[in-house]
Amino acid sequence: MKSIYVGIDVSKRTLDVCLKDSDKEQFFKIDNKSSSIKKLFKELSKVDSCVMIAMENTGHYNHQLYKVLPNFNFTVYVVDPKHIKRSIGLVRGKNDKVDAKRIATFIERNNEDLDPWEPVSESVYSLKVLLTERKAEVARIISLKQRIEGLNQQKSVSSVPKLIARNKKEIQRIKKRVKEIENIIREEIAKEISLKREIERIKTVPGIGDITAWMIAAKTHGFKRLLDPRKLACFAGVVPFEQQSGSSLKTKPRVSKMADRSLKTVLQMAAMRSVRMNNELQSYYQRKVEEGKNKMSVLNAVRNKLIHIAKALIKNKTYYQNRLELS
Repeated sequence: MKSIYVGIDVSKRTLDVCLKDSDKEQFFKIDNKSSSIKKLFKELSKVDSCVMIAMENTGHYNHQLYKVLPNFNFTVYVVDPKHIKRSIGLVRGKNDKVDAKRIATFIERNNEDLDPWEPVSESVYSLKVLLTERKAEVARIISLKQRIEGLNQQKSVSSVPKLIARNKKEIQRIKKRVKEIENIIREEIAKEISLKREIERIKTVPGIGDITAWMIAAKTHGFKRLLDPRKLACFAGVVPFEQQSGSSLKTKPRVSKMADRSLKTVLQMAAMRSVRMNNELQSYYQRKVEEGKNKMSVLNAVRNKLIHIAKALIKNKTYYQNRLELS
């Protein structure tokens, strides 16, 4: 059966669509609304071909597509923009029509190497949205604290103490909002018993608290994707890769910059907590540091171990047992 490759460049108000097969290319621009998307997909569903749809992950701008797609039997791919950018090499010029074509070409060449997108549950989708909102509020707190630090250097100015007090009051207000968002997250998770159970399971790992567990759940779509812990570790950017080419280039293994930074950040905090607690990870960390290993490299290894332990608990349907406490 002939295949049709559909590249969709997503923006806030419109979708640029490229339909590509062995004979021709067609381009459309439609509104980023469910009614317009349904109309296009109904026409595509009438075609006697295998339809593969690809789009970049642009966050909430994909929402209307995600709502409509489960109603159609298409093979769908949601791709990291960095993946597409690196695959096409050096390019000149950019517009939405060209981007749609590049996405269609990318999926034509690489669909066999990618996992198809699958819709997530309502609870997982809410979790992703709420975590994004929480991240934005935390960023505002960090920004305000930085402003206060700057103002502290100018205390001789009469208006500065009032500005500092105002910013401190705003920080308290935002912290209250963060707590409210966290409570809503707990309510959403409680709606899906299996999701709540798996989150509670990985929270038994030393260092993994609510935020880390929620982030892992969101990034794995409720523990339904990135099932291989090595793939999740690569996704999180905690796996060191060797850099070698002939005899002129050989460096120590380093983690890749192509990583999910939000997951990497919470794993770093979890690793730092875990090595302060009485458990096997603390023993591992102390032993490696005493051997002369770099502390940050050892912490990265702990991040990797946290992922492998958490995924093992999910796979085996069990809870973490601290051997140091049992001995």
